[in-house]
Amino acid sequence: MGQAYGFFEVPSVTGAVVAIDIMCKTADVELVTWEKKLGGRLVTIIIRGDVSAVTGAIETAAANGIKKPVAHVVIANPHEEIIKLINNSANRVS
Repeated sequence: MGQAYGFFEVPSVTGAVVAIDIMCKTADVELVTWEKKLGGRLVTIIIRGDVSAVTGAIETAAANGIKKPVAHVVIANPHEEIIKLINNSANRVS
């Protein structure tokens, strides 16, 4: 199967930490980065892995997290420009 990226936005840092924990325990996925916006009131999590693993991780976190996600999506076989954007974002995070 091909590589996929999963995006998951949740309205709190605590909710994001729980979602990351769920995703990493549920499937063979890797945390790429996370970004806090609005003082941590909105957090975007980006994970990567094969399509089925990312899909399972995102769906499980959406169903079982302590906060309902604002948005979530899985992008299978992303275009190289998407990968550049993600890498630039990950490099900004300290």
